[in-house]
Amino acid sequence: MKTGCQTFTWEMLGDRWTGSTEQVVEAIGAAGYVGIEITNNMIGGYDRDAAGFGRLLSSAGLAFVAYAFSTPTGFTVEEKADEELAAISEAMDFISAFPGTILSLGCPTDHRGIGDGKAIEIAGRIFNRAGEMGKARGVPVALHPSSHHGSVVVSRAQYEGIMAATDPALVKWVPDTGHIIRGAQDIPETLSLFRDRIAYVHLKDASKAGEWRMMGAGDCDIPGVIAHLRDELGFDGWLVGEEESEEAGRDPSAAVKVNRQYLAGIVA
Repeated sequence: MKTGCQTFTWEMLGDRWTGSTEQVVEAIGAAGYVGIEITNNMIGGYDRDAAGFGRLLSSAGLAFVAYAFSTPTGFTVEEKADEELAAISEAMDFISAFPGTILSLGCPTDHRGIGDGKAIEIAGRIFNRAGEMGKARGVPVALHPSSHHGSVVVSRAQYEGIMAATDPALVKWVPDTGHIIRGAQDIPETLSLFRDRIAYVHLKDASKAGEWRMMGAGDCDIPGVIAHLRDELGFDGWLVGEEESEEAGRDPSAAVKVNRQYLAGIVA
């Protein structure tokens, strides 16, 4: 298993973050990670300059694990589906320059109060269409549930709903340890239940009460999760660290470096 880093640790700062895409990529490389998952909100114009982004990654010694793509309407507004799919197609144009890079679609989010079931139904159709586009273009597609405000994929029943609404041949899954435990689910059990859908894994820590913690300081049992993935599920893909704790909010670069050092003691 190889370790990468997600850029949301910087993105979550909102207006408090005043750095650049280059600085984030350099910080992840300097921390010792070998891969990166960057969001469309952090790409900083490189989505129109694949060659330039490739050079940036090469200089930092990073592989392009995944491109995390979200939209303001959260894939649950029927009349916005074509617009979202057009944007997804443009994202595929970008990552097509990086064979094997996964397009990770953000969690379905209900901004209009249409209800979880309807929101999941709409998102499922959009995700399947994205998966068909990806299959035709050689771009793997996955979905990433979260537990943030408005998410409709948090509980076990909701996970089962989005899995049933999406074609496993077209749409894989990015499990996130922190979001799973915040949804009051057992992490190893959830990973096992949907094992055939796993594209790569987000490692993040939180308490059972839902508070974000630095990796190793919460209730996710990161070493146990990694052992379960390796020994029980035979998983040998990417582990992508992500951090949303208060400590990370004060110094994202320092926080992800601490996490890399923590993971170095677990992952050979």
